[in-house]
Amino acid sequence: MKVIVDLCVVPIGVGVSVSKYVAECQKVLQEAGLEHQLHAYGTNIEGDWDDVFAAIKRCHQRVHAIGAPRITTTIKVGTRTDREQSMQDKIASVTKSRP
Repeated sequence: MKVIVDLCVVPIGVGVSVSKYVAECQKVLQEAGLEHQLHAYGTNIEGDWDDVFAAIKRCHQRVHAIGAPRITTTIKVGTRTDREQSMQDKIASVTKSRP
């Protein structure tokens, strides 16, 4: 099943800046070959359900491995059965509807 996920991984106990941890998670998504887009408060990811959630698990493993003792993660998940839709399709639909 194809899924679009909005992922926000927040390491706890690492200080104020979390950019190096976010960058590490981005590397995991790139290594997984998943389509993804970073935004100001998270990352959108699209792909096969199992591949996406396996990558999210690896993000947690990698962020812990580089020093985060604790992580809190917010995940929003969207699936469709009526048709395929990509992140770009969703953005284009909104952009086309602007006055």
